[in-house]
Amino acid sequence: MTVELTTLSNGLRIVSERMDGLQSASIGIWVSAGGRNERLEQNGIAHFLEHMAFKGTGTRTALQIAEAIEDVGGYINAYTSREVTAYYCRVLENDTRLAMEVIADILRNPLFDQREIEIERGVILQEIGQALDTPDDVIFDWLQDRCYQDQPLGRTILGETANVRGFSQDDLKRFVGEHYGPEQLILSAAGAVDHAELVAQAEALFGDMPRRGAMAFEPGRFTSGEMRREKPLEQAHFALAFEGPGYRDPDFYTAQIYSIALGGGMSSRLFQEIREKRGLCYTIFAQTGAYEDTGLMTVYAGTSGDEMADLAGITIDEMKRAAEDMSPEEVARARAQMKAGMLMGLESSSNRAERMARMVQIWGDVPPIEDTVAKIDNVTTGDVRDFAEQMATTAPAALALYGPVTKAPDLGTLQARRAA
Repeated sequence: MTVELTTLSNGLRIVSERMDGLQSASIGIWVSAGGRNERLEQNGIAHFLEHMAFKGTGTRTALQIAEAIEDVGGYINAYTSREVTAYYCRVLENDTRLAMEVIADILRNPLFDQREIEIERGVILQEIGQALDTPDDVIFDWLQDRCYQDQPLGRTILGETANVRGFSQDDLKRFVGEHYGPEQLILSAAGAVDHAELVAQAEALFGDMPRRGAMAFEPGRFTSGEMRREKPLEQAHFALAFEGPGYRDPDFYTAQIYSIALGGGMSSRLFQEIREKRGLCYTIFAQTGAYEDTGLMTVYAGTSGDEMADLAGITIDEMKRAAEDMSPEEVARARAQMKAGMLMGLESSSNRAERMARMVQIWGDVPPIEDTVAKIDNVTTGDVRDFAEQMATTAPAALALYGPVTKAPDLGTLQARRAA
């Protein structure tokens, strides 16, 4: 299996990898524009635009878009994140040309019909309402806001209700004009695909798009802060974040291994100490999230209001202890989990296509899997302990609390415990 990468004269990039033995393919367009590319008054429009892509083109109705793919047994979907919007299909080998043609149609010929805009506006407002009713979803939006206050990176992907109510056809067209140029589009495909055929079809479908140049986005600046919302829920929700490395930072893999050892599985320190030994919660985990220029290390847990103070304090203590006695066995286990998760995931053509698109977006190329594995293997116990000390003592922090949290410590109290 070999990754092939071609750039058209207008800047659109095509990356693919044939996976022998597969009779299906995953194919899509990843647009290098998401929530962080929005201006304040545009917050939520990248997600709104993703919804509208399936609501009709100059040649297909919304139903015909769905039928074109589902008539051949395929699957079509999209998603919006803070740095990318993706439109993708999974189809059988003989239907890859159809999939590409449908994706090109929805990207290049959207109608943005006013009636469909109003219908989808209602759908998105319902989606926002559902998110607000889901504590372990909304708390991460609040935490993001505290980590990147007054910045695009800190705003919710779904957008504020007032914005969603006001978006017009012209607003949608303006965002497309600003961010959907060929230099911002990456066509990625994996599975039963032929690279030369993909390039030829991409040239026919997208080759006439004029270069526009990518618009710069605001660099991320981590800001410490606290969000506390009292509500009579069954559980108190706790989310604590620390500034971490971005994708290009040399510490990226160290951060991943640290978060796995700290709270990435049933053998992790937080799970064993807080759930297994003390029974303070059902769910607790640590994870890292990275962007091009910044990142987060996050701990989340749900517990009773009466137990929140103990849970939060023990979390800090376990982070401090990890800086002192993280063992080679724990680091080796975390390395193995990270490699296994990555390699198992790459058995899926969909995951492989997504990874290639992100690598091209970040690095301009797709590093060999062997290089990534080597970087994971090169992280030492000393590296993890040094990173753990940074997280436990000096890294800027932010806190979000939701539910019966009157007894929960504030960020200042947790900071004092870090310094003790």
